[in-house]
Amino acid sequence: MATDPNPGGLISLLQDIQARYGYLPADQLKAVAQKTGRPLTDVYGVATFYRSFSLKPRGKHLCSVCLGTACHVRGGPIIADEFSRQLDAPAGETTADREFTLETVNCLGACALGPIVVVDGHYFSNVSPVGVKEIVERARAGLDRVEVKTDQRIFPVEVSCARCNHSLMDAEHLVDGHPSIRVTLAFNSVHGHIWLSSLYGSFNVESDHEIPMDTVADFFCPHCHAHLTGSANCPVCETPMVPMIVRGGGIVQICSRRGCRGHILDIGGQVF
Repeated sequence: MATDPNPGGLISLLQDIQARYGYLPADQLKAVAQKTGRPLTDVYGVATFYRSFSLKPRGKHLCSVCLGTACHVRGGPIIADEFSRQLDAPAGETTADREFTLETVNCLGACALGPIVVVDGHYFSNVSPVGVKEIVERARAGLDRVEVKTDQRIFPVEVSCARCNHSLMDAEHLVDGHPSIRVTLAFNSVHGHIWLSSLYGSFNVESDHEIPMDTVADFFCPHCHAHLTGSANCPVCETPMVPMIVRGGGIVQICSRRGCRGHILDIGGQVF
């Protein structure tokens, strides 16, 4: 069997598998090796190189505790031990109820603010042992919950297709009480529509189909059917971003991975 010459094709296959199972089962990796003609060691090499992939089932929430030098000397190991005690799971494992996966990492890029903990993409700085319980409770309640009516960081935007410039706003389908952004969605041979909140900073969506967490989807304009993908990757998980033109000037980009909060708004050179 000929070797797959496209490394991006291998990553795409692994993304589809993880979206379906929540992790990369060993039998699926062997199937990928057979399908692509690649050595199994190469497939495992890619699967272990990218942090977005997991060889073990992950929980609903991912807790990453930094044990880099700066965080280590500020008590990082104590924080990791307290998370392990609160969750009743050692580092590198998932809780019995599949709610939390606890991991330790070498650096999270904010050394001056250690000990650093990241939960579901949210950074917590100067974490103390007594603050661990509160972080766990907030994660269980939902860290992405926002008060769209009172949070001044939340504001509406009107967007159009980056290819045909047709408005993507749907005034008849409201999300967060505002006209939504309607685009066509495709993932794992499933096609349908998704309605995004037009409030920048809100992650509320509605769709024709249930979208599994960590699924990387393709977005298309419902008018010209152009594939909405840009040249930039998500600053959080490195997945391709979805660009849309903001009425009045500017561009907004959202991550194409379900559950990732990576988003960028560039208006007149000011990035939010």
